[in-house]
Amino acid sequence: MMVIDAEQEKKEIINRYRRLLRKAKPILKEGDAKLIKKAFTMALEAHKDMRRKSGEPFIFHPLAVAEICTEEIGLGTTSIIAALMHDVVEDTDIELVDIERMFGKKIARIIDGLTKIRGVFEYGTSQQAENFRKMLFTLSEDVRVILIKLADRLHNMRTLDSMPRNKQLKVASETIYLYAPLAHRLGLNAMKTELEDLYLRFTDRPIYESIVQKIDATKTVRNKFIKQFMVPIKDELDTLKIRYEIKGRPKSIHSIWNKMRKQNIPFEEVFDLFAIRIILDTPLEQEKALCWQVYSIVTDYYTPNPDRLRDWISTPKANGYESLHTTVMAKNGQWVEVQIRTKRMDEIAEKGYAAHWKYKDTNTTAESNLEKWLARVRDLLEQNNHSALDFVDDFRGNLFSDEVFVFTPKGELKTLPYGATALDFAFEIHTQVGSKCIGAKVNNKLVPINKSH
Repeated sequence: MMVIDAEQEKKEIINRYRRLLRKAKPILKEGDAKLIKKAFTMALEAHKDMRRKSGEPFIFHPLAVAEICTEEIGLGTTSIIAALMHDVVEDTDIELVDIERMFGKKIARIIDGLTKIRGVFEYGTSQQAENFRKMLFTLSEDVRVILIKLADRLHNMRTLDSMPRNKQLKVASETIYLYAPLAHRLGLNAMKTELEDLYLRFTDRPIYESIVQKIDATKTVRNKFIKQFMVPIKDELDTLKIRYEIKGRPKSIHSIWNKMRKQNIPFEEVFDLFAIRIILDTPLEQEKALCWQVYSIVTDYYTPNPDRLRDWISTPKANGYESLHTTVMAKNGQWVEVQIRTKRMDEIAEKGYAAHWKYKDTNTTAESNLEKWLARVRDLLEQNNHSALDFVDDFRGNLFSDEVFVFTPKGELKTLPYGATALDFAFEIHTQVGSKCIGAKVNNKLVPINKSH
């Protein structure tokens, strides 16, 4: 039997609430703190007799979800309020009409969306697929629903230890099947990585632990290597008076494990175990020029592998990711991936779509790409002509698909999913072009219009 110190718990709840307010402070407008307090008080009262599996007060969970929303995704007051109350309609006597009366339509709609997608999706069942379809309906109305849902899932994965084994496996497999790809699609790189790593931790702990140990064991060597590697580059950057920060980060545990598994190699043979990231602090109008300048400094000292240059600065990925990647040969004969980006790009890479709001005027391409994708989701939903299960698979295919870049004769850039055919491209330009198209050239060779590229 757990002995509960009620006074101590009360203190801890207030501490966590204050911490949430501290973290949200930079984004709060007048009157916001009052609304957040109202939501917190309501949730606290509604959940007062509930506990989580770990035995702690249930309110810890909504507080943590709200904190993830503000700190790790960068969302605002509306989302904080919705996160604090995301479980009340399902678990307590409070009804949606009460929420609408107190907080307005918008928040009620988000909470309604979150309530509809509660429960574990039984992977591969039509019930799961139906729930999933419901979730997408709400997602296409307000992307915050899915962002709060991701924060909810991340906190559940972080606290999965207290769950029984069968529940752990269920939640973890659903996370890797659905939520990690969604985080990826919304450009939430830090979250996608953590969800994948946690999945591995709960499904194959021995492998997870052994990779963690090996990453730790090679840390000193790695840091020393990064230091030496950066010496000449730092000198040049300092001469140019460029403000920068350097991070050397190992690849995620899950991606190292993936490489080992796919290529059937031991940890020691994974050749790009870590990347060096150079983050420049520069005004928007100089971003491109400076990134390329730093690229030329790096490749002056180290020979690049020409097949491994990735320029996502000129053509950002569909989820808004911008960065310049090159793989170069260090003096000891080791290949190293170097990523060059600015502070703004780094924040967007880590926090994804939500970070775009902050830079709203500057980056319309990523936003319009996401809008396009959401529109595609809506179309898929409205066609509704195949079974829900096919729909889920179709949708997941969409989440992770790589992109192919194609230019129109007028020089416009179109982004198509990997595996698209020349005919898809024709329809992307215009339905008239698609329906009349009879042939295509790819790289100056005539190809069948139904061949994928």
